[in-house]
Amino acid sequence: MAALASQAAPAPGNTFDGAGIDGPAYLDVVHAAQAAPGWFDRAADAYSTYGLALFAVLMVHGWWRARGRGDRDRAVRALAAPVVTVAAFAVSSALKLLVRELRPCQSLHVVTLEACPATGDWSFPSNHAAIAAAAAVALWFVSRRLGLVASVCALAMAASRVWVGAHYPHDIAAGLAVGAAVAMSLGLLVRGFAPALAGAIPRPVRTFALGPAPEASA
Repeated sequence: MAALASQAAPAPGNTFDGAGIDGPAYLDVVHAAQAAPGWFDRAADAYSTYGLALFAVLMVHGWWRARGRGDRDRAVRALAAPVVTVAAFAVSSALKLLVRELRPCQSLHVVTLEACPATGDWSFPSNHAAIAAAAAVALWFVSRRLGLVASVCALAMAASRVWVGAHYPHDIAAGLAVGAAVAMSLGLLVRGFAPALAGAIPRPVRTFALGPAPEASA
């Protein structure tokens, strides 16, 4: 589970080293992870790797409940949530290619819980944080309860990315901001068009118990 950052390949030119922004804070977190109980590190690593699937589950749940209640406007917003999230991921990925910030494990040569990525897998902003924030904001448009749960999960995802050594704190802060901004903009747009799009959502089919067939009239 641990990997030596010093094994990463040398960085090409035209890259950005973000260690001067909050490198010491990053090292404090990484050293705390090294001293933490093994079970906690394993849980954080697992959530960092697989936790994004939880947001997909929340989206499906939101759509299912909206459809079951016959709330087609809300069902449209739930169906739009994955699209909004993918859009935020695309914006975050474009920023990565523009900034080209080296991963902290490549710049600071520390032992991290997550294997140090290859050069070219840039650090700024955090895609995980952007996806989680976008999903959380999109779910606020579906349900306040789901939005609250997703927001807590998004903050936990962002924190886990620093804990496992994948990102600086400023990477996850930027990822959260990018994801939230994209999702808020698109979410408001979707909410405005939801009534017009709701007609494409079929009403739920309700099943009733079958009683005795009525007798034919003479």
